[in-house]
Amino acid sequence: MRAFEKTLSLASQAGEGGAAPAGLLDAIPLPEGLRGLSLEQLSGLAQEVRQLIIETVSATGGHLAPGLGVVELTCALYHVFDPGSDRIVWDVGHQAYAHKILTGRRERFRTLRQYGGISGFPRPEESPLYDHFGVGHSSTSISAALGMAVARDLRGGGNKVLAVIGDGSMTAGLAYEGLNQAGGMERDLIVVLNDNEMSISKNVGALSSFLSRNLSTPWVMRLKKDFEQRLKSIGSLGKELAALARRGEDSFKHFFTPGTLFQSFGFNYIGPINGHDLKELVRVFEQVRELEGPTLVHVLTKKGKGYEPAESNPSYFHGVGCFEPETGQAVKFAGCALPSYTEVFGRALCELAAVEPGVVAITAAMPEGTGLARFAEEYPERFVDVGICEQHAVTFAAGLAREGYRPVVAIYSTFLQRSYDQIVHDVCLQNLPVTFCLDRGGLVGEDGATHHGAFDLSFLRHVPNMLLMAPKDEAELRDMLATALAHDGPAAVRYPRGVGVGADLSGPMRPLPPGRGEMLREGRDACVLAVGSRVHPCLEAAEELEQETGLRVAVFNARFVKPLDEAAVLELAGRFPRLMTVEENALAGGFGSAVLELLADRGALANLSVKRLGLPDHFVEHGAQKLLRQSLGLDKTGIRQAMAELCGK
Repeated sequence: MRAFEKTLSLASQAGEGGAAPAGLLDAIPLPEGLRGLSLEQLSGLAQEVRQLIIETVSATGGHLAPGLGVVELTCALYHVFDPGSDRIVWDVGHQAYAHKILTGRRERFRTLRQYGGISGFPRPEESPLYDHFGVGHSSTSISAALGMAVARDLRGGGNKVLAVIGDGSMTAGLAYEGLNQAGGMERDLIVVLNDNEMSISKNVGALSSFLSRNLSTPWVMRLKKDFEQRLKSIGSLGKELAALARRGEDSFKHFFTPGTLFQSFGFNYIGPINGHDLKELVRVFEQVRELEGPTLVHVLTKKGKGYEPAESNPSYFHGVGCFEPETGQAVKFAGCALPSYTEVFGRALCELAAVEPGVVAITAAMPEGTGLARFAEEYPERFVDVGICEQHAVTFAAGLAREGYRPVVAIYSTFLQRSYDQIVHDVCLQNLPVTFCLDRGGLVGEDGATHHGAFDLSFLRHVPNMLLMAPKDEAELRDMLATALAHDGPAAVRYPRGVGVGADLSGPMRPLPPGRGEMLREGRDACVLAVGSRVHPCLEAAEELEQETGLRVAVFNARFVKPLDEAAVLELAGRFPRLMTVEENALAGGFGSAVLELLADRGALANLSVKRLGLPDHFVEHGAQKLLRQSLGLDKTGIRQAMAELCGK
């Protein structure tokens, strides 16, 4: 301990004229060293953490604004609580950059979200001692923390359990299921509500307004003092009335603050407090540490705190690519100026809405991310952001469809998984014309396993009444959107993250005949049946293979995963001795499985060699899309090699 104090003293002396100390990140053992810091030193450490986050994310991309908003909160938590023995669950994980820096990953932090580097989200495999629960999707922290609290009590432990959850995540029903159970069980549990009045885009709904209704403390204190003085001036009766008023102070306060809501769940409510005031944060957490039972601490923070570009534009800097740290300007890379699939979708939907008044666009807290920001501007009455409530979004869409509208639900593939039951029972069972637009289908890149859209083809194709499509390029995406809206039943279109191939987008959208694929390249030695983003790499691979070996491989664009083009598949199986399926989806239950099932059911597998390419039966790590596809054999080179192996070369 003396060695640590000496190091700390030397680090403190590095500041001149009483300035905040410099170099504490390198000078103290983390995280245990935080508990020995003074408030001044803790403030200096917070600035070092903030600077490291800005420098790193400017080079790697990532979730900047959420991480900057909780720097002081994280420092205060680890100054008071022990992240090694206490359990601290960070909701979503966007908030956890400071947590990673302060829990032993400071040296590796510059590898954030890079292939082979540290994850952008808490992962127990990465840090078993400090990442207490794996997160990526929102609103899970309270339920998980309650489970840990019950486990602690069953084993007779005395550690504290905390859930740190953002106000955006508090729009999801799962958070309230956890609150309800925790309050009813009366367990020793601390919930820290990080209220920055935003999730990714600005929060919506009555709950957001409720959380944002803050009490002006000086005004209340003056009112209270004047009221008591007037009562006391009228004698003994006035004094009794003043005492009665003091007893009613909590009720008065809760009329103006969210305390009533959380107290109704059985929580002791504390706040709201300034989430950037370290002195106040430490004081409150020290008090809360001694309390028993469920407690909620309401902390007000500013997204992007300490970095003016992120404070001014928190939505843009929520998840951002590389940028210049001095200015906040995006780094422009030479090359592609093509629109992304997301942009193409957003424009196409606006075109369709102009001629179809029944189109209503729905998103779950992601208008910018799903490309619906333009639609929201052009058709505000027909745009609905439900908050982080994917289950509600789907059933809400079902209600619209039942009344004759054509709802379009735009959700990232990974998040649609949360609404599987609603897709089955509320949409498909009733055969309602709801269109699902699944952005980020396939490998998304640096966000990793929690965000890859690896399973949508598998979990959607087995649901009756579902029409399931994946476009080969951006022009086909437009046609598939028109197909879905013309279809009298549920339909889903899944498309990848990133730009397309530069297809011509000038023509009108035309509905495609359901269940009909297209032959793009003829051949004689084998045929590849591909779907979605892997169609063009298959074409390129086949061209190169023929140039190098003389082998001629046909390429068939399936277009539809359901209904499958059965006649074409059976005809190809009879014409070619070798077939290969290629998809950017889990092999288990995906497009390749659909082809094999058809061939087996029709007795067409005799004397036929079949190979499948797709995502393996394990969770894929984070990294650039190009690197991930290369590692999995799903890029042009890997596909070409698989073609050659199939043909015996």
